[in-house]
Amino acid sequence: MIVFSASPALRRLALASRLRSHGPSSLLPCRRCGATPASSSHSLLSASLFSLSSSAAAATSISMRMASTSAALPRLAIFEAVARHDPDALAVVHSLSGRRFTYGQLLGDVRRARARLLEARGKSTGDDLDGERVALLVENSYDYVVTLLAILAARSIAVPLSPAFPIPELEYVLNHSEASLLVSSPKFASKAQQVLAADLTSKPSHVELPKHAESAAATGENVPLEDDANPGQAGLMLYTSGTTNKPKGVLLPQSVLTAQARSLHEAWEYSPADHLLHLLPLHHIHGVVNAILTPLLAGSSIEFMFPFNADAVWSRLAAPYLPSSETTNGNGITTDGDAAAKSSPKPKVTFFTAVPTIYSRLLNSHKSLPPPIQDAARQAVSPSNLRINISGSAALPTPIKTAWASLSNGNVLLERYGMTEVGMALSCGLSFADRVDASVGWPLPSVQARLVDVDTAEVILTGQELDAQGRERSGEIQLRGPTIFKEYWRNPAATEKEFTAPDPDGNGAWFKTGDVAVRRPVPTAGLNSAAQPWAQGPLYFIQGRKSADIIKTGGEKVSALEVERELLSLPQVAEAAVVAVPSGSWGHKVGAVVVLDRSVADKWSALEMRRALKSRLANYKIPQVMKVVESIPRNAMGKINKKQLVKAIFADEHSGDEA
Repeated sequence: MIVFSASPALRRLALASRLRSHGPSSLLPCRRCGATPASSSHSLLSASLFSLSSSAAAATSISMRMASTSAALPRLAIFEAVARHDPDALAVVHSLSGRRFTYGQLLGDVRRARARLLEARGKSTGDDLDGERVALLVENSYDYVVTLLAILAARSIAVPLSPAFPIPELEYVLNHSEASLLVSSPKFASKAQQVLAADLTSKPSHVELPKHAESAAATGENVPLEDDANPGQAGLMLYTSGTTNKPKGVLLPQSVLTAQARSLHEAWEYSPADHLLHLLPLHHIHGVVNAILTPLLAGSSIEFMFPFNADAVWSRLAAPYLPSSETTNGNGITTDGDAAAKSSPKPKVTFFTAVPTIYSRLLNSHKSLPPPIQDAARQAVSPSNLRINISGSAALPTPIKTAWASLSNGNVLLERYGMTEVGMALSCGLSFADRVDASVGWPLPSVQARLVDVDTAEVILTGQELDAQGRERSGEIQLRGPTIFKEYWRNPAATEKEFTAPDPDGNGAWFKTGDVAVRRPVPTAGLNSAAQPWAQGPLYFIQGRKSADIIKTGGEKVSALEVERELLSLPQVAEAAVVAVPSGSWGHKVGAVVVLDRSVADKWSALEMRRALKSRLANYKIPQVMKVVESIPRNAMGKINKKQLVKAIFADEHSGDEA
């Protein structure tokens, strides 16, 4: 493999070739100064690295081909948006190293990476990959962004792999997706070789893309866009967590990704002024759509800081508000602040999206920070600086929401609801009055939502949220619209099962989420309809998964999430999971798994728990059994596999007649 930088002469030659082929009129002018890339101020192409497995002469030939129309990128919404952004604006920065990459170099790097993918499949730059699956094993970085976009540009389907997965799990995804290529960064090249040496049914080719060079001054490479005759071939495939069966591949065509990003762009008002701190894994919808594709669509900047470390995150958030002598690096270590401030001042973070466990750990960590960093961190997360802080992927305990608001001078966490198959579907509004405790808000722009009664299968219309006895009616959330996934890969039976029959209204079928909720009017919320017309009417309150969180006990239905919220409001409880434990007498009984706050209580009995909840919950909702554990296992997004938890914790629990 030869890794090289294009020489100035080669860059000028490529530009001259492009001008001869298309003329200056085909080159978009710079938004900053109005000059075309043919002008003297834009005469050099960016010197990004790219890899070829041939000689330098062949590299020259490929570089020339990339300058022709056959090397144009498809006119996808994401590429049109990037081309419109200020080329000097920051697109991506690596928090620890400070390496910076601008919008001006992004499309050029994507084009070169796309050419490399096509070459690996024996295709010319005028071809595409016709929906082939391309797996990527790349760390959270600019290189990931370029690789993801290059796969979309090749009209193929990106299959992100988690570097934390063991080899058998990676092997399963590669086999199931029938990937033709496995793209890795140098950091994970060895792991890629390991999985390729496993027993794969069809071995993909391995492509190692090198580390991209940091943006140089005056990068303004023009990359033409062409109308896409077959845009449906591009997309993303994410794998479900597979709590009961093997993980399913969820196919999200590029049209769905665009609809999801546009919906969030409108609702959460991303802008070029936003600087998003990215702490999330990149094999989940949250990390890819919410925190990469949507900010890129809006022209925001993304700062990668992974894996999560609470002290380091606080130090980064606090950095812009510290006296220069107190500046800290990405590991939370105090440095020579004056020198650091002169070399690369840290922009303030305006956009922060995370899971509840991250907020919990940040709250715990803040107590032990040095006082100057504590004060600066509070300033950093106040509403005047941190424009939006979002929690999702798991239920947000009320004590965490309350504690965060207290620490941040009233910056209320915004809760939302989504899943792999639908992206983000429901969200609270931007107004603090619209961030109602325990609610996930309203259907986002372009999302249609309805509730279907879990007992009668009737659609619960607006105004019919209560039954004849005045009790709230629980219903499964069903969704449709342009943000919904296309299918489960190679699994038509599962796809058919999760959708209703086509609706008589002629607007298509509804996706059955399996999540149960109630709708409830809140008089103080939804009053900002002029600014956010989608955020009005009754709000949705999630009760849990129909299969795991709705516990049927003695003829009653109990929401595990409701019981968890009450448990977590008790000072003795640090973490809690409420589960359905099989019972001969009750069908199921309500069980609780708790982690104690050792600063409050070393011991806590089931009887003490029941006494504490007696004034908070109806008797049938109070857990009948409780186990105290040191920790509750969670996945990368903070979710608990409750079926596995029951097997592990309550395997020996008596299931006959209980007293």
